[in-house]
Amino acid sequence: MRFAGRFPLIVTLSLVLLCANLPDRAEPAEGDFQDWVAALREEALSRKISPRTLDVALGDLEILERVVELDRDQPEFTLTFDQYLDRIITERRVRTGREMLREHRALLEDLRDRYGVQPRFVVALWGIESDFGRRTGSFSVIDALATLAYDGRRGAFFRQELLDALTILDEGHIERAKMLGSWSGAMGQPQFMPSSFRRFAVDYDGDSRRDIWGSVPDALASAANYLAASGWRGDLIWGREVRLPDAFDEALVGRGKRRPIAQWQALGVRRRDGSDLPSADLEGAIVRPDGDSGRAYLVYANYAALLKWNRSDFFATTVGLLSDSIAGR
Repeated sequence: MRFAGRFPLIVTLSLVLLCANLPDRAEPAEGDFQDWVAALREEALSRKISPRTLDVALGDLEILERVVELDRDQPEFTLTFDQYLDRIITERRVRTGREMLREHRALLEDLRDRYGVQPRFVVALWGIESDFGRRTGSFSVIDALATLAYDGRRGAFFRQELLDALTILDEGHIERAKMLGSWSGAMGQPQFMPSSFRRFAVDYDGDSRRDIWGSVPDALASAANYLAASGWRGDLIWGREVRLPDAFDEALVGRGKRRPIAQWQALGVRRRDGSDLPSADLEGAIVRPDGDSGRAYLVYANYAALLKWNRSDFFATTVGLLSDSIAGR
């Protein structure tokens, strides 16, 4: 979630959304960097990470000045939701998503059976996070996380992520030189932070490594597992754009204002084309990513699962809309 240099704009936008969700600024680390590294090594050893792994991972550790610059000078997030959509749901991304849906049909159907996640949502997340595996990042994850942990901005958060990254190396899933990602430490085709990797990454191809960098099966299975663990329901869509009646009570808008669909229907909420809402026995909430003047969406339980991936209405709604476009809805 991530950006640098020539990364696609969606990478930049996702990074801004991720960093907005991190803890508040911490005080800068005290003392010399080498002293800090020595203390980190002791903590890693206490976590049973092997000395050999630490020799390799920490022996040539360096502060990445570019990471410091990017962390301190993130662009102000000023796009409207329509502008955000225009930059993400492009003809090329939809076309490529459909190609990926066909190419990996057998894999995606098996993931549906295992995790209950519809293929189009897995493909949409893949496209948004790394342009279907084409843009996974070029920063050393270990160096980037060490830089962010030592530099002091949200240092405690990034120190824990660094320790998780060292554990991943120790378990043999990836070599240090190949552990590449964004400047914020997000890794591989689904752009998992190390803590998410440890919780959700899957060895689908059976080679004893959870390789979200080079293995498409591992990467897509990991994404599906993440959603399943976040409460995904395979019998639901994510939501739909709706039309609100004139003088609609804006106090009813919000993720926590769930009501049965029948109640929304009685309040005058309709599908985008003006037709009735479905008669399903479901609860939904009205969200307006762009505020009172923007588009309105009736969202269901799967929307909440998407928010666990990235706590942004822009992001969650866009994943849903891209998945609809990929599926030809």
